[in-house]
Amino acid sequence: MLMRTDPFRELDRLTQQVLGTAGTWSKPAAMPMDAYRAGDEFVVCFDLPGVAPDAIELDIERNVLTVKAERRPLPGGNDVEMQVSERPLGVFSRQLFLGESLDTEHIAADYEAGVLTLRIPVAEKAKPRRIEISGAQSDRKEIQA
Repeated sequence: MLMRTDPFRELDRLTQQVLGTAGTWSKPAAMPMDAYRAGDEFVVCFDLPGVAPDAIELDIERNVLTVKAERRPLPGGNDVEMQVSERPLGVFSRQLFLGESLDTEHIAADYEAGVLTLRIPVAEKAKPRRIEISGAQSDRKEIQA
């Protein structure tokens, strides 16, 4: 289903975690994800805590799914003093190369509790099916020896 991943993207993600660098629109940070198949659909979950739903972009072109999100600073005033800030701010992005066996026309997206969940149905042509075998009805004669 998921054809390939970019190994250098994982190195970038690890480097950003260690060094704490924030993603920008020209060089976004990677976002963690899980992917699995459940019945006749492929499910991908992206961890995006603290991201507003209107700050998420989801595009697909030629079986390449692109997810971009931006975690913005919390609105504050003169009386707000940040005590701890561990969640990275900035832009996050991930691209997935989807196989031909997925129906990219009917992707469903849901964002709840900081998790973006995509449900991609398996294409009808890729579902296993049973083929009936018919036998030719012929007149058989018994041979007596």
